[in-house]
Amino acid sequence: MNRKQKIIRVLYILIGVIVAAAIYLYFTLPPWKAMFLAGSGAILILNLVFAIFFIKRNFKG
Repeated sequence: MNRKQKIIRVLYILIGVIVAAAIYLYFTLPPWKAMFLAGSGAILILNLVFAIFFIKRNFKG
């Protein structure tokens, strides 16, 4: 497995961990904290998706 695939796999794992944590915290925290953390998680996931897109497109090797 080359370096590009390893980086992309790690980013997918991070996205999965963030989704799981956001869902867990959404159901366990008070409503205003839950929405804040879920929104922050969504923005972080969006940034990681952009990173995956640009790595697939521009990463050499």
